[in-house]
Amino acid sequence: MTVISSEKDPEALTLTFVAEFNAPVDRVWQIWEDPRQLERWWGPPGWPATFDAHDVTPGGRASYYMTGPEGEKAPGWWHFTEVDAPTRLAFDDGFANENGEPDESMPVTKIAVTLEPAGSDASGTGAADGSARTRMTTVNTFESLEQLEQLVAMGMEDGMRLAMAQIDELLAA
Repeated sequence: MTVISSEKDPEALTLTFVAEFNAPVDRVWQIWEDPRQLERWWGPPGWPATFDAHDVTPGGRASYYMTGPEGEKAPGWWHFTEVDAPTRLAFDDGFANENGEPDESMPVTKIAVTLEPAGSDASGTGAADGSARTRMTTVNTFESLEQLEQLVAMGMEDGMRLAMAQIDELLAA
């Protein structure tokens, strides 16, 4: 099912995605915690990610780059601000320069991910076969309306939808 809704809220300076998956919360957590799994979906199709650092602890950092179809590289970084496995993860997400250092000319987005059971009851069951389901809510918060509009114009909303659409296949493997 993947992304079931996305909402841009200019007043709250947020872009929120809600997705549902046919997998338990612990399994969906793994796609964030394990960099090899994260590489299989972070970045839209045609722009796979490579994580060369991924320390999922409060204060920890991640560094990565996405590689485009022509070999171009788009580096980025995360700074983890909250980790409450397996239900909540928060981090600052920014662009990096060719040396992997934060690119001060580009916006930093605050991202909060919440994983919770989805379905007809609190256990998360509700899939046709009775298996557990998870709802993943990802809230991206911007410092200003200009930053929100800049990143949406750069394709962030479509890119996140396309990236998250790759998660079902990963969870099924």
